[in-house]
Amino acid sequence: MNQPPVKRSLSPHPVLPAHYAAEEDRVGYIRGLFDRTAESYDRINAWMSLNRGERYRMEAMVRAGMHEGQRVLDCACGTGVMAAHAQRLVGTSGVVVALDPSMPMLAVAGARGVRNRVSGTAERLPLPDASVDVVTMGYALRHVADLGVAFAEFARVLRPGGRLLILEMVPPRSPVGHLLAKLYLKHLVPTLASWLGGSGDARRLMQYYWDTVDQCVSPNVVIDALKDAGFGSVARSVKLALLTEYTACRLDDDRS
Repeated sequence: MNQPPVKRSLSPHPVLPAHYAAEEDRVGYIRGLFDRTAESYDRINAWMSLNRGERYRMEAMVRAGMHEGQRVLDCACGTGVMAAHAQRLVGTSGVVVALDPSMPMLAVAGARGVRNRVSGTAERLPLPDASVDVVTMGYALRHVADLGVAFAEFARVLRPGGRLLILEMVPPRSPVGHLLAKLYLKHLVPTLASWLGGSGDARRLMQYYWDTVDQCVSPNVVIDALKDAGFGSVARSVKLALLTEYTACRLDDDRS
C-alpha cells in the first residue's frame, strides 16, 4: 500500500552560522535577542522607518479590509504596534488578540495599551478553529520555524472567507537596489541601533534582521506555501521597492 508523501519542513531561510550553529538553536537565539532588546525595539524601528512605520502598518491594514467589529489575531505582535492600530480599526465591538513568544515584548505591548496579550507561536496558535476574521503578521515571517505549519495554523483559526495580511521586507531585485538596501540595513542601521539601544544585543538584532531579509525564501515560495495551506486570492504588492504585502483569503472548506 502506497504511503502518502511526507511533507518536508519549509524554513524561511537556511541556518545562519554567523548567529547560531544549527537549526535547533534558532528559536532560542531569536527569543533571547528579542527578550533582551524589547525596551529599545521601538526606538530602533522608528528611526529605521524614518518614523513612517506605524502609519504604513495602519494603512496596510485598511487596504486589507480591516473594519469595525472584526475579530483579529496579530501573530508575532512584538511591541504591539499593529495590534494597537487594529484595536482602533475594529472599535469596541471588535476584539484583537496579540500573540508573541517573548514576554518582555508582550509587556511593552501592554504598556502601549494592547489589551488581549497571549504567549505563543505561529506554529501552535492557542485559538479555536474558525475563530477570527483577520490574521496579521508584521515583519516576523522570517522568524517562524516552518512556513507550511504556520500557514496551516493561520488557515485553521480563520473563518472561511477570513483575510490574511503579512508584511515583510524583500530586497529589490536590481543590483543597485539590493546594494542600497544592504548598505542601509546591514551597516548603517545596526550601527545606529547600538547607539539607540545602548547594547551589543541591539546591534546584533539588526544584523540578524538584514541577514534574514537577504536569505529569506523568494516571494514565489511564500505564495505557493499559502496556496498549499488553503488560501485563495493570494497576492503580493510592493511599496517603496522594499516593503512587501502578502494578502490572501481563507477558502471555504469545500474549495480548499
